Amino acid sequence: MDAALYRPVLEKTNLTVEADRLKIAIPPEANIAKDTIGCFAAGPTAGKTALIYEDEAGGLSHFSFADLDDLASRFAVALVGLGVAQGEPVAVQTGQTPETAIAHMAIFKLGAVVLTLSDLYGPDTVKLILADSGCRILITEQATWDRLALAPEDRGSLAHIVFRGDPFEECLKADASGFTPVATQADDPALLMYTSGSTGMPKGMLHAHRILHTYLPTVSMFYDLELDRDGSIFWSPADWAWVGGLLDLVLPAWQLGQTVVASQHRFSAEWAFEFMARHRVTHSFMTPTALKRLAEVPDPRARWDLAVRVICTGGESLPGEVVRWAEQEFRIVCNEFYGLTEFNHMVGNCQALYPIVPGSMGRAYPGRRVAIIDDQGVEQPDDVVGEIASWRPDDPSLFLGYWGQPGPPDRMLLGEWLRSGDLAKRDGDGYFWYQGRNDDLIKSAGYRIGPAEVEDCLVRHPQVAEAAVIGKPDLDRGAIVKAFVRLMPGETPGDDLTNALQDHVKTNLAFYKYPREVEYVEDFPLTSSGKIRRGELRRQEIEKSGGAP
Repeated sequence: MDAALYRPVLEKTNLTVEADRLKIAIPPEANIAKDTIGCFAAGPTAGKTALIYEDEAGGLSHFSFADLDDLASRFAVALVGLGVAQGEPVAVQTGQTPETAIAHMAIFKLGAVVLTLSDLYGPDTVKLILADSGCRILITEQATWDRLALAPEDRGSLAHIVFRGDPFEECLKADASGFTPVATQADDPALLMYTSGSTGMPKGMLHAHRILHTYLPTVSMFYDLELDRDGSIFWSPADWAWVGGLLDLVLPAWQLGQTVVASQHRFSAEWAFEFMARHRVTHSFMTPTALKRLAEVPDPRARWDLAVRVICTGGESLPGEVVRWAEQEFRIVCNEFYGLTEFNHMVGNCQALYPIVPGSMGRAYPGRRVAIIDDQGVEQPDDVVGEIASWRPDDPSLFLGYWGQPGPPDRMLLGEWLRSGDLAKRDGDGYFWYQGRNDDLIKSAGYRIGPAEVEDCLVRHPQVAEAAVIGKPDLDRGAIVKAFVRLMPGETPGDDLTNALQDHVKTNLAFYKYPREVEYVEDFPLTSSGKIRRGELRRQEIEKSGGAP
């Protein structure tokens, strides 16, 4: 890595130079509550607004850093009264609310583990998580709990439920005058996040308190070195139960003393623009799916008085056309980044340091070694498709392991490499180009076709809003490229449009990559974190073909 290029990151963050290599410095002691809200709860920043919550009726609640810190200490005392011990998981399922923020900070103060639960989880998923984690205490909404309707035998070790509303408010009356937070080490467990379960049984990924220090240089980069910009307002529509909403926005913003706004309102493009204008939002994390929705609105600044400067995105590949819309019509910086929940922020953009190339994933971020490898773990040269991998000794973002299973599983390891399961190639300028998952790769008549590049090409067509591409089983070719397409509002599907889309791919990519079938859809099956479930689309096609390979 070029230390001169990354000097602004060295000056702003804990990125250091050791033995001519860039390293991320992690302190021996760390605690997420202490390292975020706790840093600003006293002195001149105590009264600064940390959180603004807008309820469904449009009412606003403001919380200063001192407010949140005091309420968290009170709630921590109440949790001690329920027997919460250091290292114990406590489940939080209250969405984008002040109660979620307070509960998280309280649990961190106790050295216990925050178990994040999405409101989108169904009863089978919650039943499995409760059984797997051994969780005794759940903080949730009454309506959410009623919807789950778990029988007593399906509640695992659950002993206490604290509902948002009067029960939660009663806990905040506890006397915290003598409370002392637990001193935790950087490697002590802090966050337990379960996968959505869309491609198998959910697995609990355990992160340590060091995670914010690990993320600081890279988060600073994908917010375009503006994480510490005075007067900034941060907001994300992403669920706070997921890495994107929590670790890529809320906690880093508080780590730098910034204001976060929150709402439980259902996302739509029109509402999002109105919300961002109303609250003068300057920085946001959005999933590519959310950004695609926004990109269906032409010239948004002509309709809304927007203060947005930077939006970062990750979780799936962002079509190049959306990047162009963000720059030319939304007139913002849109930095994409890539990683896994298990080890994150490997590759990405920072327009302040190097140009964004639409359609690419960006460059390898400093502080870790990232490469393209083959099935034997051999690094591949430029322009060769292989698996994205991170060098384990140099990756401080590595999770502690799955719950009850310390360390990364064998399937994730290849020598000293951490395997991502994602395919990409790197060009001569160091930019990575996503090609799809290992199991997404389409092998058709001897050709290897990455679905992401076909999707990106399709979305560049003016009549296409969103696309997903899979390999459909075919006896002659092994598989053919099939595209599922959602059209822009007012557009009508038909044979002429199908032919036009096929010609568009033939012309812009390659003849052998064009979709031999196009199916028009109103929406897509999504994971809880907003990613298109290509696996579900493949499963549906296999069922249609009677299970033919």
